[in-house]
Amino acid sequence: VNEELQADWSKVIVEMGDYDTPRFKSQFTGGSRGMAQGWKPLRTAGATARMMLMQAAANEWNVPVAELTVSNGVVSHKSSNRSANYGTLATAASKLTAPVNIELKKNSAFSLIGTPQKNKVGKEIVSGHSLFTMDYKHEGMLIAMAIHPPAFGMTLKSFDASEALKMPGIKSVFDIQVYKDGYKRAGFDTRAFNKLVVVVGNSTWEVMNARKKVNVQWIPTETTKEIVAAWGGQREEIVPAGLESTDEHMKQMYAMQQKPAKLLRKDGDPETAFVKAAKVIERTYSAPFLSHNPMEPISCFAHITDEKAYFVAPIQIPEMMKQNIVSNLGIPGDKIEMKLTRMGGGFGRRAYGHYIVEAGLISQKIKAPVKLIYTREDDMTNGIYRPTYMVTYKAAIDANNNVTAISIKGGGIPEGAVHENRFPAGAFENYIAEGWEIPSNITIGAFRAPGSNFIASAEQSFLDELAETIGKDPLDYRLELLRKAKANPVGTRNDYDADRYIAVLELVKEKSNWASRPKNARRGVAAYFCHSSYAAHVVDLTMKDGQPVIDKVVSAIDCGVIINPEGAINMVEGAVVDGIGNALYGGMRIEKGVPMQKNLNQYRIIRHKEAPKKIEVHFVQNNFDPTGLGEPPFPPVFGALANALYKATGKRLYNQPYLNELNKS
Repeated sequence: VNEELQADWSKVIVEMGDYDTPRFKSQFTGGSRGMAQGWKPLRTAGATARMMLMQAAANEWNVPVAELTVSNGVVSHKSSNRSANYGTLATAASKLTAPVNIELKKNSAFSLIGTPQKNKVGKEIVSGHSLFTMDYKHEGMLIAMAIHPPAFGMTLKSFDASEALKMPGIKSVFDIQVYKDGYKRAGFDTRAFNKLVVVVGNSTWEVMNARKKVNVQWIPTETTKEIVAAWGGQREEIVPAGLESTDEHMKQMYAMQQKPAKLLRKDGDPETAFVKAAKVIERTYSAPFLSHNPMEPISCFAHITDEKAYFVAPIQIPEMMKQNIVSNLGIPGDKIEMKLTRMGGGFGRRAYGHYIVEAGLISQKIKAPVKLIYTREDDMTNGIYRPTYMVTYKAAIDANNNVTAISIKGGGIPEGAVHENRFPAGAFENYIAEGWEIPSNITIGAFRAPGSNFIASAEQSFLDELAETIGKDPLDYRLELLRKAKANPVGTRNDYDADRYIAVLELVKEKSNWASRPKNARRGVAAYFCHSSYAAHVVDLTMKDGQPVIDKVVSAIDCGVIINPEGAINMVEGAVVDGIGNALYGGMRIEKGVPMQKNLNQYRIIRHKEAPKKIEVHFVQNNFDPTGLGEPPFPPVFGALANALYKATGKRLYNQPYLNELNKS
């Protein structure tokens, strides 16, 4: 905005915007869409405001607009030596008709975009002054907590709250059904646990203690069919009965790998290439459910009255949450008001609206303002998890050590991750991709770089092993394949730009001094494309007492024009640390429907001392419009780490989390 507005940046105040999608068109925080979707509209808004302010000055001074200049929020007319700041012109400018033909700056004229800037609200955040929903207070506000089923595949039968209602501060105990029977789930709805027991009281401590006194009876769910009406289509989804377990999931996925699957893409004649191959390499990779574990557990304030429905919450996609409220609470859209607070971590978890609906139903029931609070255990055992995945990569190699075909077959519970049109599609004359899915009652959802966060690790690990098998440098082999895909692409659906892919690999090769290996550390590389951006990492590590020590990570990124290098570097650094932590430690086991990791003492996340000692971030310089950065650097971290661990230990890693695999005898 300010690049085009040309206000005094030192005087700019950044405030949290509330829900106003009709005006903003989209408030979708997800899919790394923020910069891409806001790039031109926000610049246009800034340029429009600047032009109106200049016109107001021109009208007041009776001079042509073309004779005016703007700098740091001051409009000047040189020949008459007059000037006025934006504040004095704002009222007059607001009465003008907004211009239609807006000319934006050329990239070469940027003075603020591309310069490193500190977070305007950084001090506010770290000093505890930013509003998070957990801290929100409202006159007359009560506290609510829900009792969820102890296992996926269980639902509410009955409850006895007589003891809980005797406890101090407890106002009410009742059950709610979050989604109506036959409800068509829309985008970012999730069935979660549909029938809950709710305890309402004066304080968090009183409600937490009273929850323990409620005697709840649970029964197994039945197999159901759900209608999902989202993204312009409608499909039927089977939700099976039963108490599922991780060990059984692994058996089911291995079994699916042996069966025919849905053909996603086929180039050439891969079957014949495999029959004629002198050698075939086949490797199977798997990854577990992952929990988001945002720093701030789930919470939402709701106050439903006859006049309006008021919500305060950290919501990634408020426009979709509004639809959920309308559908499930029967409240007209024009009566819904949402105040958005800062988000204590999202990563996809807060894209799902069940907790908004739950808080609304509770307030509606008790006819009072209420804040719904999830404990860490509530959040971790309620989903919404990253799916569990499996994929098999195969390569056919002829007598001259040429790779003649590639096969990719994989899926997940309850959805798969094979991206059939991404690299290395387009680089091999004979190529086949197949996919499958296994229905489940485990609740899953978007997790930072959905699908890509698994398939990238498998793909990049396999390419590394393939390069070693045919005697080629792993980074140079990737470049060789991309140059082949550029010069003579196979197929017409390849969804990546080979030139931009090549650019990040060449940049990371240069900046990591790939040709000169570090003395003691072992090195791995990976690159991936997703969410319209390209990322490559080189990881250097050493082993100490059987544990990896990450000495250095060099990252190369192409996400188009960099708006704020300081913020961009921070995002890449965060993705690197998050990727290393999830790759080494992340995993949620399910036993008879019960999530076995219930808090952070059981679900290990990366510690400060385990983060890389140094992270270098480099950006490809170009003039492409900006694209995503929150997710693209995350997936290739897994593969680069796995490849470095192989160099350090001599052990290829096929199953996440890697530390478990490393520690197996």
